[in-house]
Amino acid sequence: MFPSILVVDDEPNILKSISGLLSDEGFDVITASNGYEALKIIDEQSPDLVLLDIWMPGIDGIDTLKEIKANNPITQVIIITGHGTIETAVKATKLGAFDLIEKPLSIDKVIVAINNALNFRRLEEENKYLRTKTLQKHSITGNSPAIMELKKQISTAAPTDSWILISGENGTGKELVARTIHQLSQRAEEPLVDVNCAAIPEKLIESELFGHEKGAIKGSTTRKRGKFELAGSGTVLLDEVGDMSITTQGKMLRVLQEQQYQRMGGTRTLSLDVRIIAATNKDLKKEIEKKKFREELYYRLNVIPIDVPPLRDRAEDIPLLADTFLGEYARQTRTGKKEMTPETVELLNKYWWPGNVRELKNLIERLAIMVDKDIIEVSDLPEPYNIKITDKTSVESALFLKDSLADARTAFEKEFIERKLLQFDNDAVKTAKTLGIKQTTIQKILGQEKAAD
Repeated sequence: MFPSILVVDDEPNILKSISGLLSDEGFDVITASNGYEALKIIDEQSPDLVLLDIWMPGIDGIDTLKEIKANNPITQVIIITGHGTIETAVKATKLGAFDLIEKPLSIDKVIVAINNALNFRRLEEENKYLRTKTLQKHSITGNSPAIMELKKQISTAAPTDSWILISGENGTGKELVARTIHQLSQRAEEPLVDVNCAAIPEKLIESELFGHEKGAIKGSTTRKRGKFELAGSGTVLLDEVGDMSITTQGKMLRVLQEQQYQRMGGTRTLSLDVRIIAATNKDLKKEIEKKKFREELYYRLNVIPIDVPPLRDRAEDIPLLADTFLGEYARQTRTGKKEMTPETVELLNKYWWPGNVRELKNLIERLAIMVDKDIIEVSDLPEPYNIKITDKTSVESALFLKDSLADARTAFEKEFIERKLLQFDNDAVKTAKTLGIKQTTIQKILGQEKAAD
């Protein structure tokens, strides 16, 4: 279909000449001699673009423009006028006009303006479509009461500009929640910049966050823009903020309070215009008691607290999550989607899931790859997911099926270590340090020559 253009002017000769020229260019042209007629046509036929005269009897072009943008914001409007002034152009642009062309009209200028406006509308529609697809792709899956409450909190908090602290165990989807909040916020068109506070060495964190000038850091030969500067007016996600050192916390607190900062080695003061979303797997109140987290920073970040529930508290979502992950893998590999027997799903429902949704997703991908049939059965589940449990309240009840205390102790130690490894993303060094044991002890308990790293 050809784009439809509505030409609005009170001069019959102009209507006739413009409509004829645009028709010759392949456009579907509609005409109106005043603002009232134009608004009626827009409601009935929804043209792609409006060429609108400013000076008309009755409702003038500016008032017509206001009505068009109030009721049909995606309709592009180009103002045409024989009395163009800077004031008129500024006012029309603020009201949403794409361009302003002065009479006598040059058909070449009109055609260029129309094509630019239509291309801009197409890009807007594509961006809107892509944003919708992004939200669908990264949507939070589940219908359990815990997830419905989480979705409600997100929908309430996202449109505001308040800072948010997201808490939850490893693998629960804190980053997904942060991205969803950003996509639903007023800053969605701006960048979302992720700062992994646990992964950046303390001596480099200031440079990563605030940037540095040439020569400010040994070996630096160019200026570097920091994460805050890269975010512009967007959102900064301070991931695993609980792992930030006390020294860095102090610098961060000062910047967040003053809303301004300088690059390392620089003298220019930069303004901070970002929304802060922080995420942590730690109980920051306990960290404050241990003098490992600054209380002032906690209250600065914790304007709106959002807690992401662990998978064991939303077990009714496991069948839907498993089916979703199987579908994702099928689309990625362009293979047929596999299914699970009800008995297999029931067994997954009884597992404790220390690694939460991330652990479930990894297991489903493993099964989709390794099981060479369309139906995944209980016998296909690896340990520890294939333990049949009579007591539905806890995976630990499986320990009572052991025949000796030594076997139960061995099983418990192995299960405990495996869960802790999952909690710390299979980082054996961090797991050993947290548990107060040697890494070789982990290797011995798991019966491995090398612990997962």
